Amino acid sequence: MSFGSLYSHGFARVAAAVPHVRIGDPAFNADRTLALAGEASETGAALVIFPELGISGYSIDDLLHQTALLDGVVDGIERIVAGSTSLEPVIVVGAPLRFEYGVFNTAVVIHRGSVLGVVPKSYLPEYREFYEKRQFRAARDAVGDRIRLFGSSEEVPFGADLLFAAGDLPAFVLHVEICEDLWVPIPPSTYGALAGATVLANLSASNITIGKAGFRRELCASQSARTIAGYLYTAAGMGESTTDLAWDGQALIYENGDLLAESERFATGERLIFADLDLDRIISDRASTSSYGDSIHDHRRPLSRVRRIALDLGLLEGTVVPLRRRVERFPYVPADPASRNARCEEVYRIQVRGLETRLQATGIEKIVIGVSGGLDSTHALIVAARAVDRLRLPRENVLAYTMPGFATSDHTLGNAHRLMLALGVSASELDIRPAATRMLRDLGHPAADGEAVYDVTFENVQAGERTSHLFRLANYHGALVLGTGDLSELALGWATYGVGDQMSHYHVNASVPKTLIQFLLRWAIDTDQFGAGVDEVLASVLETEISPELVPRQEGRAGSKSNRPGADSESVVGPYEIQDFFLYYTVRFGYSPSKVAYLAQHAWADRSAGSWPDLIPDERRNEYTLGELKHWLGVFLERFFHTSQFKRSAMPNAPKVGSGGSLSPRGDWRAPSDGSATTWLDELRDRVPDEI
Repeated sequence: MSFGSLYSHGFARVAAAVPHVRIGDPAFNADRTLALAGEASETGAALVIFPELGISGYSIDDLLHQTALLDGVVDGIERIVAGSTSLEPVIVVGAPLRFEYGVFNTAVVIHRGSVLGVVPKSYLPEYREFYEKRQFRAARDAVGDRIRLFGSSEEVPFGADLLFAAGDLPAFVLHVEICEDLWVPIPPSTYGALAGATVLANLSASNITIGKAGFRRELCASQSARTIAGYLYTAAGMGESTTDLAWDGQALIYENGDLLAESERFATGERLIFADLDLDRIISDRASTSSYGDSIHDHRRPLSRVRRIALDLGLLEGTVVPLRRRVERFPYVPADPASRNARCEEVYRIQVRGLETRLQATGIEKIVIGVSGGLDSTHALIVAARAVDRLRLPRENVLAYTMPGFATSDHTLGNAHRLMLALGVSASELDIRPAATRMLRDLGHPAADGEAVYDVTFENVQAGERTSHLFRLANYHGALVLGTGDLSELALGWATYGVGDQMSHYHVNASVPKTLIQFLLRWAIDTDQFGAGVDEVLASVLETEISPELVPRQEGRAGSKSNRPGADSESVVGPYEIQDFFLYYTVRFGYSPSKVAYLAQHAWADRSAGSWPDLIPDERRNEYTLGELKHWLGVFLERFFHTSQFKRSAMPNAPKVGSGGSLSPRGDWRAPSDGSATTWLDELRDRVPDEI
């Protein structure tokens, strides 16, 4: 299977069609169905659905009992079946069919020259403008469970209890319901989903009235979210009778409650919308939602009677279907400015409330925080300032310390002082170099005598001195030490354990990734949270290179243990923008490394493709080759699964802020500290090419 095809990575392209119909003309309607199915096939779709009673037309009332029409419908279906032989997708069409001396409103499921099954409508509306019980029987009225079509001796499954399962794409399991079935308290698709369907389809006619389009969206979104499934909906459009009603041809595709595609309503021509469903996402969310499993248990008897019909899509071998789905470069950060501002405000409020509540619970009124002039401590400091504001405490109760070390730059030190002054907190400078030099000398480390040996001991002595001083300052002042490190650093283990920046009394940034912190600072500027003086400093911080500033910017001497002069964080652990991307899809959905790499390649390979958050300037809009992504993903997997869990297992209390997850062992993530990354690295090596 090609790495470049969406079908190799748990996706399925699906389509919803709104054809032009002629009421009472099955031959014409069959031709239009085949034409649109052909278009869907050319795009590599696995499924295409059509409106309710689309072969006959919905708005024909008592013509539905005319023999000539019903015979013509069967001929039209036979025509579609014959034409489907050379087409890729499963085709689901709406048709009135005779069965057991009655007429049923049905969905006929067709694939590659065969009818796989026929699904009758379960709930017939008989209120206001609807009179379906006049023409049809409901699914519950059927005695038999197989129907004979086209006068042949072969029978196919008939009933509302059918699932259509693809053997060559096991995550693709289809359930079909019809229009009113979605409007009832417990739609049939609920049972379909609990029985294993990942893709739910609704064939609807649904005339349009004021406000109804929005209500359809709410219904489809809700059903998709509750059942943790893809949900396709299509309604009748041009050609239906307007004797008493009107039609807008609304088609919708949802995934786990998210709208992926919607058709133009009231279009003059036919419409065909597409979306690439992430079946792995559906399966992952179901597996991790315990209440979903409980619901299966509670309804196991009816679910055990559901019939599964096997099929092979035939789309995997030799077919490269590129992904069309929009994959955000920054999954933690909405690209839309309005959504982003709302997200940032919500995150900020959660962090402030978490710290506010912790101070109230402990009776502590002072905060000790180390301020480096970098992203994380800057954001933690403004959270602290707002928390004491809400508690009606003076900002002087925030005891902020800048603690210059051997590699602290004038730029970051200056930003730290300017920020503390602008916020009005208690500002102090505590130079750790004398204490760090003394410890290095006690250790017998050559850096104490001026040698350029910048190893992990050299770095951690500084980080440890800072943390040790902060805790003792907290003891002395009766304060709480506020942690500043972020989710990205926790994921990569980019923190000094124990007596280091990994530890604090309370942590506000622990489930906020570094890419989001950048946007939180930009949001604080744009919304003028603290005034022009603070905004100026925040803007300067955003322009600063991300670095722990532990290694002086000079060449190491020959023969020294380390030659990493001035190493910035991203040169070691990788660009945070893509490491955050890897983190999101690994933790949130448990995707395999090959799928994560595929999504990253789709999002990051071409800087000119897709949309960027408007706050990222052009010069910072990066792109990466597949080889680069594979390399940095390997770094992520090694650090995340093998070397860093012990730090997360002992992390301080911190509020969870987003659905992207927390790495707290008391929250979203529990893992052994002595685990291995071999399985993940092997899958990455074996399934991801260096280039395509």
